[in-house]
Amino acid sequence: MGTAPPLDLIAIGRSCIDLYGEQTGGRLEDMQSFAKYIGGSPTNTAVGGSRLGLRTGLLTRVGDDHFGRFIREQLRREAVSTRGVIDDPDRLTALAFLGIRDPDTFPLVFYREDCADMALSADDVDPDFIRSAKAVLVNGTHLSTPAVFEASLRACTIAREAGNKVVFDIDYRPVLWGLTGKDAGENRFVADADVTERLQQVLPLCDLVVGTEEEVHILGGSTDTITALQAIREKTGALLVCKRGADGCSVFPGAIPDTLDEGVTGAGFPVEVFNVLGAGDAFMAGFLRGWLRDAPLHDCCNWANACGAIVVSRHGCSPAMATWEELQAFLHGGERPFRLREDAQLEHLHWATTRSGRYDELTVLAIDHRSQFKAMCEQTGADPARIPAFKALALQAMHRVADGDPRFGILLDGRFGMRALEAAADLPYWIGRPIEVPGSCPLEFESSADVATEIATWPANHVVKCLVIYHPDDPTELRERQERQLLRLQDATRKTRHELLVEIIASRDAKPGNDTVSQAIRRLYGLGLRPDWWKLEPNLDGTAWRNIEDAILDNDPHCRGVVLLGLSAPTEELIASFQAAAATPVVRGFAVGRTIFGDVALRWLADEIDDEAATAELASRFGHLVQAWRDARQRIPAAAIGETVGHG
Repeated sequence: MGTAPPLDLIAIGRSCIDLYGEQTGGRLEDMQSFAKYIGGSPTNTAVGGSRLGLRTGLLTRVGDDHFGRFIREQLRREAVSTRGVIDDPDRLTALAFLGIRDPDTFPLVFYREDCADMALSADDVDPDFIRSAKAVLVNGTHLSTPAVFEASLRACTIAREAGNKVVFDIDYRPVLWGLTGKDAGENRFVADADVTERLQQVLPLCDLVVGTEEEVHILGGSTDTITALQAIREKTGALLVCKRGADGCSVFPGAIPDTLDEGVTGAGFPVEVFNVLGAGDAFMAGFLRGWLRDAPLHDCCNWANACGAIVVSRHGCSPAMATWEELQAFLHGGERPFRLREDAQLEHLHWATTRSGRYDELTVLAIDHRSQFKAMCEQTGADPARIPAFKALALQAMHRVADGDPRFGILLDGRFGMRALEAAADLPYWIGRPIEVPGSCPLEFESSADVATEIATWPANHVVKCLVIYHPDDPTELRERQERQLLRLQDATRKTRHELLVEIIASRDAKPGNDTVSQAIRRLYGLGLRPDWWKLEPNLDGTAWRNIEDAILDNDPHCRGVVLLGLSAPTEELIASFQAAAATPVVRGFAVGRTIFGDVALRWLADEIDDEAATAELASRFGHLVQAWRDARQRIPAAAIGETVGHG
């Protein structure tokens, strides 16, 4: 009995950078900033399929440049196989500039002159890779020139000979066939007999053909949809799927009837159209999730239409693709608002299930302190200009212990730690960065008066950390003012696509009870706060940790988890607190600072130790805490440390 292919789908063809205008409702000429995503129809479908649970891969070329590396990295984050992604040293990665003007107008300019993915050749098609998938997906754009045409047909032929499926996304862009001006990328139809003849050559190899009515027109050579479908049927016995926008879709397993409604139909979903770009790729991903798993056609249509509806409500193509859990919530979670992107629950689920990486453990060296370092300089008489150098040593110390292990991290500030933050960009670690004014209560934010404007300047992998001195019994005015700040911050981080860590200090006036922090967490959740991480004070009380875990799981089972802070506690006292916390699965590790660096920094600033001695001492202390945490975790029965919170 043969084994199943390791992949469900290999998508072949376009892979580019989508630069999406962040301003909407105007001309592309008037857009001032652009969000960067991976794009290209096959790439979007590979991402969408992976998010829905398919095992997908991509066959394409990318430039040996920064954008090509970004595509590779993002594909890996999306669990898309990059075995077939080929670096092209002679060509650049393609670009596409896109805008959202109104529901029917979307300016689109392709920068694809001699780009990497259009250099794909038959020699790039590895038969073993093609045979490793249940199906290959080719698209019309990659039939537009002789070399990519040959590569696509070779892949289709290999798949068919192996008994696997061939899927054809008509994907017609007249501008990419040279049929319109270069500024008319949004034009979806220009009749051309030569294009029709070229596209039809792939039909005898196909098992599934998908396109909009306009794309069916070009493939069938007629602007009457039924006539075009009948012409297509004469050349292939494939399952034909006609996408009908808001009206859903019609599917034709056999002979073409007199009307579209006589096919197997799937109704659309009534949502506001914010951005039509990417909806077809999402539709394809949803349909393939069913078709490749032998689901009934009704389910294939339903999932495809739902995926398309979700994407038309959002900014971007690939980042807007739904996950399987999100799709189920959309279909079965009750009534949704017409302006779907205003559904806070669905948007949070999308965010939480598309975050990259997972953290069963996270051990962080926290050296984001600012006021404490200034105080040390005053105490030792050192020049504050030396602080950045010490923080760079701390990064080296963490790296010495971590040795490339992504379960480690660093907390650094932009005021004194900018050089270290810049150096950390090339390392594989979790990076956190504070936004609060040190010690502020009520909470205030550093730098710009508009916190979103500030965070927008931060790299995407910087987790926004916010310390708030907060107790559920605080005076009402103080508590509500701080809560408004936290909600404002969360809104900013979502819009700038940064993760958020909220650190709560509840022990300002007295030792917290075993339900103090859990009450605070429940209150913040009740207000709509959904941070990716919590950073909480150490506690020897197991009941307190159980209460905290219950508060998190009851409100956000997708939360990444909790890390412990140190509060400059003595090392042995902090290690003792690990024992209680380690038994609580929601606690992932720690983010400790002054316990590790406090007296080391004082001695270094006083010139009592040199750089190497300081780095070695920091590494030793940090490594000691890491081992203590792991020892504490290992003492807990494995069954007690289950998959209780989400990993993103």
